[in-house]
Amino acid sequence: MAKTLTQEFVKGLWDEVPPFRLVLGLCPVLAVTKAVENGIGMGVATTFVLVCSNVLVASMRKVIPSKVRIASYIVIIATFVTIAELFMQAYTYELFKKLGIFIPLIVVNCVILGRAEAFASKNGIFRSLLDGLGMGIGFTLSLMALAAVRELLGTGTLTFWEKPIQIMGPSFQPFSFMVEAPGAFIALGLMLCLMNLVGKK
Repeated sequence: MAKTLTQEFVKGLWDEVPPFRLVLGLCPVLAVTKAVENGIGMGVATTFVLVCSNVLVASMRKVIPSKVRIASYIVIIATFVTIAELFMQAYTYELFKKLGIFIPLIVVNCVILGRAEAFASKNGIFRSLLDGLGMGIGFTLSLMALAAVRELLGTGTLTFWEKPIQIMGPSFQPFSFMVEAPGAFIALGLMLCLMNLVGKK
């Protein structure tokens, strides 16, 4: 039975949330989540690219030859990544510098290419828009949650728009490894475990 429009949107928020359910797009998830601000920036940029590429792929799905569909999807995705990158350079330059190479690497994010191939190429524009929006919001919330855990345990702060807010008291001893690469893997593993436990219930 076909999913309703509401289900197409909501599935990306829990049932198919990319990093924790589909285990996709882990490179930016692990790399940029040292601060909540970074997670929000990467999530919003990815959501923009995901929604726009889904809509364009869905609108052109009947005219793109099957033999060149992947190459065509990559060109479409790269176009919107370039737009997002230029916009961030113009309006959020400090955040753009923090995210660095991971903005252009959105082009090869398997979440976006996967949705284009598995969903947008087989469904209409409106369903593809809802799918992209739901997946993008779920991806953003995942980055924010992981970043909040890492930053809170690693520095005792939460950073929004370049302003760290001290959450922990002066006696707090930060686990500094949480804002390093090993901390990213540990935090992700614990959150995956938690998601699986909650999902089973």
